[in-house]
Amino acid sequence: MDNIQAPEVILYGIKNCDTIKKARKWLDEAGVDYRFHDHRADGLDPAALDGWLTKLGWEALLNTRGTTFRALPEEEKQGLDNDKARALLLAHPAMIKRPLLDRDGELTLGFKADNYQSLFSR
Repeated sequence: MDNIQAPEVILYGIKNCDTIKKARKWLDEAGVDYRFHDHRADGLDPAALDGWLTKLGWEALLNTRGTTFRALPEEEKQGLDNDKARALLLAHPAMIKRPLLDRDGELTLGFKADNYQSLFSR
């Protein structure tokens, strides 16, 4: 008889982010087994970032509305492309939109309770 393995779920972000707190609360209350990866405490794996950029694109991944991005010098915000965004995200992982949920390679950006509900009910 085959063992059915539960999907690996990793939630990426920074622990003091309000949206991360909401997502973690939802996952906890739903009984989802997940691992939390804090970009500040645990670092950012360049290979993982490359995979996210390939799947999601830098435009989706780079949070241009956050305080970290807005505090950058103007010249760093100009002429953004994949390579420039990658360098910014490696230097400032707090600029990655949060939360980033990886469910066995299926990536979901942001948190909405109904989106998580549909994701974990299939």
